Amino acid sequence: MSQGLPTSILGRTGLKITKLGYGAMELRDAPRGRPVTEELAESMLNAVLDAGINYIDTSNDYGRSEEFIGRYISSRRPEYYLATKCGCTPPPATPVVGRQPHIWTRENLFRGLEESLGRLKTEYVDVMQLHNPTVGESEAENVVESLKEMKQQGKVRWIGISTTLPHLPIYIHWGVFDVFQIPYSALQREHEEWITGAAEAGIGTVIRGGAAKGEPGVSGVDRPEPWSYFEKAELVELMEEGESRTSFVLRFTLTHPHINTSIVGTLNPEHLRENVKATLRGPLPQDVYAEAKRRLESAGMRPAM
Repeated sequence: MSQGLPTSILGRTGLKITKLGYGAMELRDAPRGRPVTEELAESMLNAVLDAGINYIDTSNDYGRSEEFIGRYISSRRPEYYLATKCGCTPPPATPVVGRQPHIWTRENLFRGLEESLGRLKTEYVDVMQLHNPTVGESEAENVVESLKEMKQQGKVRWIGISTTLPHLPIYIHWGVFDVFQIPYSALQREHEEWITGAAEAGIGTVIRGGAAKGEPGVSGVDRPEPWSYFEKAELVELMEEGESRTSFVLRFTLTHPHINTSIVGTLNPEHLRENVKATLRGPLPQDVYAEAKRRLESAGMRPAM
């Protein structure tokens, strides 16, 4: 590729990461995800690295995701930064509907760490994230001390948390996390100002859902919400020639001045190429960005106060 992906410094970690990351949840395989063959996992992961993406996010409870990463790209470990999550529990023999239960004890956090390191075939992860605990859960089990212990053992370089409102402001105030993973896009704007608050506190910002999981009918999954806001705001009128709705939403996300990376998952090589192309296209022009925000707010999609 003649032009490299734009990069950003991940807050106080100092890690120079690509603005486009890869969310490896899509590699979890059945029964909780779409079937993934060995060949597809190998080709997708290597295509991600070949595209120049250097930030990969996974989790201990993403099915076979960590296993595939370890099997097919551990030999290329110097080429990417690796983030995973803990607090998860092993999936039950019979899959449950909805969110898997989490256990925030030191014992379970370290079980997840050691299991993840084994699957990923690595001696350390760059970022270990708590997987969406409430503030109450974090305080009750003193999970931060467990993360600090992982750092002291050299198995984790930086600590983070995947979180949302109403917990996010409190975690910013704590000042103990190096990285936040936060959901955000043009079609999910409640955390827009809090992303800025996190960045101003020196915390790295990793965005999930930055492409709003892809345009319905194109992504392979029918999800009218929140894409109805795209139509209500008539954002198609702001798109450049040849640009898809998904690409416009991703560029909107990446135009936010305080985002370090947006982790976008896919099992489709063409969608990966489209995401790379959108990222290389660069941020939206400021007048288009301002107009898109105005239209979205008129349609009822605005940041939380």
